[in-house]
Amino acid sequence: MSRSPHAPSVVIVGAGPRGAGVLERMVASAPELLSDALAGPGVDVHLVDPFPAGAGRIWRHAQSPLLAMNSMAADVTMWTDSSVVCDGPVAPGPSFWDWAQDLREHGDPRAELGPELADELAQVTASTFPSRRLQSHYLAAVLREVVGRAPGGMRVHVHRTTAEALDETDGRQVVTLADGTVLRGDAVVLASGHLDATPTDDEIALAARAAEFGLRYLPPEQTSDSDLSVIAPGETVLARGLGLAFVDLVVLLFEGRGGRFVPDPDDADPDRLRYEPCGREPVLIGGSPRGATYHSKTHYQLRAGRPPLPRFLGPDVTDDLIASGGPVDVATRVWPLMAKEIGWGWYHELFVGHPDRVRAGWDEFAGRFSAVAHGSPEEAALIAELVPDPLDRLDLTALDRPLDGVHAPDLEALQPLVRERIAEDLRQHVDERHTPHLGAFVAMLSVYTETTRLAGSGVLSPRSRARDMPWWQSFFNSVASGPPGFRVRQMLALSRAGYLRFLGAGMSVDIDADGFHATSTTLAGAAPVTTRVLVDARLPDPSVSRTVDGLLGGLLARGEAVEEVLYDDDGAPLRNTGLLSVRPADGALHTADGGVHERRFAVGPHTTVKVAGAFTRPGMNAQSLRYNDAVARAVLGALPGAASRAAPAA
Repeated sequence: MSRSPHAPSVVIVGAGPRGAGVLERMVASAPELLSDALAGPGVDVHLVDPFPAGAGRIWRHAQSPLLAMNSMAADVTMWTDSSVVCDGPVAPGPSFWDWAQDLREHGDPRAELGPELADELAQVTASTFPSRRLQSHYLAAVLREVVGRAPGGMRVHVHRTTAEALDETDGRQVVTLADGTVLRGDAVVLASGHLDATPTDDEIALAARAAEFGLRYLPPEQTSDSDLSVIAPGETVLARGLGLAFVDLVVLLFEGRGGRFVPDPDDADPDRLRYEPCGREPVLIGGSPRGATYHSKTHYQLRAGRPPLPRFLGPDVTDDLIASGGPVDVATRVWPLMAKEIGWGWYHELFVGHPDRVRAGWDEFAGRFSAVAHGSPEEAALIAELVPDPLDRLDLTALDRPLDGVHAPDLEALQPLVRERIAEDLRQHVDERHTPHLGAFVAMLSVYTETTRLAGSGVLSPRSRARDMPWWQSFFNSVASGPPGFRVRQMLALSRAGYLRFLGAGMSVDIDADGFHATSTTLAGAAPVTTRVLVDARLPDPSVSRTVDGLLGGLLARGEAVEEVLYDDDGAPLRNTGLLSVRPADGALHTADGGVHERRFAVGPHTTVKVAGAFTRPGMNAQSLRYNDAVARAVLGALPGAASRAAPAA
């Protein structure tokens, strides 16, 4: 095996959780794949990020202390464990909860975190939803441990700046940094996360009309970076979107301006809150296609243990669908399997974890459930026979469209109806009687892994790629990425106090000189709500062609990167996803000539490989950890002198 004339090197652009996760997997596999280099000239790894390494932009310390994670302390890890099936070595490490306990018992929290976060740490339990600032310290600690575990001969360098350009000279990757440094690597990983982008044509037109009429429009962006001072106290504001960006908007506009949430002494529920205003509040009216906030995070653990997954949509089934060559229609061929899998997770938790609420044992139910088709009369009859309480039956339609059947003559009449739906959803996600919700969530993670493979395989029908997969991503987000229960209680308190109002499902917005006019299908026939401020409460849609990232923009302009465009059977464009096209197996960049660049890789939400989160629950054989491993081993395999590996399919 020949030795390289230089020390092999890798440049990772983006040092947040995704970049750090790939580095951890490189550290784990380097002794196997780069033994000669480690014993000789060594290996250099450069982390490049203008934000703090480990935390990155989203989880940086420099943000409001009020902004919290939407995961419990015990449900966050960056490390592989015995559940993770991957080619690289499993290398266990501390979850957030392990780290918190160890720091409290053996460290000096005030010295490491400062007094404010030390006080928070003292109150953290396994079921606490910690602040993002505290999470930033966990992620920094993870990176320190990763670097500390690097094998002899591996050197990690951190550059607190921006990568501005990526070129190639004599087969080496040349990364130019904003501080003038030029890095020469043998492989590059683009882990820059959510891309900032110039506005879409529609957003530009809307902003122009708003300016013409003297209105204010805040386009999509990271809410924590928004200038909310343009929203005046007492002003009525329209928000489009009810996901996590909306939750951040609520936090910053109300508690962030000095309002307080206190226990409501007039209610028998000890967890019910009352909002005490500060006098600087606006009135916020929020709407979206679904019309309700994302489903609350679950606040319990599985009683029955992890469901035996996969059952209906596993790797073998996905392999057969891919081998068929397509076109595969998701709605007719894949969704029935997806729905059965989600039901399998739900009912396993119900029958094994709550045997007093069903009329048969799990083995009997599992056999009969497996034998009937999704959505069939036989399946409905089976569930009605063995699950007496309708609340214990999985209703995917209700999960997807929580306001179905809700109608009101005007905005005021609608509010108690929406609050009732949101409050009931919260109750089911915090009451241990309803742990099947968590069983379904775990099954959705398993499904997500296989749909990611299908989406990257090229066998899905054009309609499925353009419509079914975006719907599935939206549905998954609404179930899996909701706010903690305490946030839902705060929003309910704001709604009762009249500061937060819900517009309903099927939101639509028009604009004229009098303002933004919004209505919904829930309020069909009612007079529109009119405001002079509109906030698009969401992240910008991904777009490599509109990105403000000069490095990615340069690659696209030269044909060295490709933005995914979906076409119908006749070759007409259906949809531009805006995502960076990568090889599904390992994130290698596709090029405009139809090839793959074997030394350039990308991982994260800006790519065509969708992975459910940068970190994960322990013990879940998480897709994110397995994919980090695949990318890391491909990166190491691309270095001079690396042990040989089989090239994956493009």
